[in-house]
This record gives sequence, structure tokens and C-alpha cells, in this order.
Amino acid sequence: MKNNINLDASWLAHLEDEFNKPYIKKLKNFLIEEKRLGKNILPKSSLWFNALNSTPLERVKVVILGQDPYPTVGHAHGLCFSALPEVKPLPKSLINIYKELQEDLGIDNSHTAYLQPWAEQGVLLLNALLTVEAGKSNAHAGQGWERFTDKIIEIVSENCQNVVFVLWGAYAQKKGVSIDTSKHMIIKSVHPSPLSAYRGFWGSKPFSRTNSYLKSVGKNEIEWRV
Repeated sequence: MKNNINLDASWLAHLEDEFNKPYIKKLKNFLIEEKRLGKNILPKSSLWFNALNSTPLERVKVVILGQDPYPTVGHAHGLCFSALPEVKPLPKSLINIYKELQEDLGIDNSHTAYLQPWAEQGVLLLNALLTVEAGKSNAHAGQGWERFTDKIIEIVSENCQNVVFVLWGAYAQKKGVSIDTSKHMIIKSVHPSPLSAYRGFWGSKPFSRTNSYLKSVGKNEIEWRV
């Protein structure tokens, strides 16, 4: 996999050994076979590591965890909850994220689904799975990506200081069990999905809470407006 994917040096220094492990080789073979069978893998391979390449390790201030890429062709580009600029209507979970952002900070981002500006400020928008089959949500679960992204969370927890981890839903919260809470802040709530947002996402104020914490530890706040 690392032979044809460019990965930011700050991450590669910590992940190079991971690429040589049997589970990654198995994952690579799975993806090769899926392509051979004519299946459409999203996003395109040059964007599988977009979250890491957009947010170098030394710049990580916030981590938002998602589950897997959008399975709709033309949506996913390697950042959780984000979709390419031309995507309309907005994905449903992102609509709810934006509603809470407007309630929290008075910011209206409803004109775009593109969260690349967040990533470039230090918000690591990390999905647990970095690929998906078009039209089949969660199709690549259990193939190895989960272990790889667990390692990424571990790297951030160990090597960074005073990072805000935003864990929406039980899946993200389970994935965040290894985070060192003595030096990082965790913000938890239910998932912003329409199926669950009413059970505690509304009013959780993750954006203002994140910025308050960053300010308290001497870091620049995130400009959430895109």
C-alpha cells in the first residue's frame, strides 16, 4: 500500500512499521481483489490518506472521529463528515452538525459540505474505515482499517498535548478508549445522525467547548466558518 500512496512525513515516521504488518498486507490484498472484481472503491486511492496529509501530526489540535466514507459516488474525499464542494443536498449528519454549529456559535455553513478548511487548521477528520464500496455503507468493515486508525489515535494521544477528541456516538466512543485523558480533552455526545441527534446532540456545544479549551491551553481557536 505504501508503495503508491504519498503520506505526510510526520505520520510516516510513526506508521512506517505498520505498513509492514500482516494485517495491512491482508487489507491491501482485499482492496486489490475488490478492484479486480470491478467494484468501485471510494474515495479514489489518492485521497485515502487525505485526513493525515491535510493535518500533519504536529498540527493536530482537534480529532473528530467518523465511521466510514460516504458511499455515494462524488461525495467522499477522505475527511469524515465532509463532502466535495459541489455536493448538494448536504449529507444528513452534516446538516445536523451545521445546525448545532449555528446554535452554538451563530455560524451558518449550509452553503457547502466541504470541511477541508477545518482540516488545514488542525482538525483531524478521521474515519475509522478509510475506504468503502460505492453504494454499500460499511462494506469494508473488518478488513483491517479499524486497527490502522486505532494506531493513528494512539499516535496522537502519545505524541501530542492538549488535543480535543470529539467522539460522537457509541462507535467513536469505543474507539477512543485508549486516549490519555490526563493530557487531552474528550467531548462526547450521541451521533449527529437524524436517528439519534434528538437524544443529546442538540445543545452539546462541541464547537464552543473545543475553542474554550484550546484558548485555555494557549492554542489558537478553530475558525469553524468555511
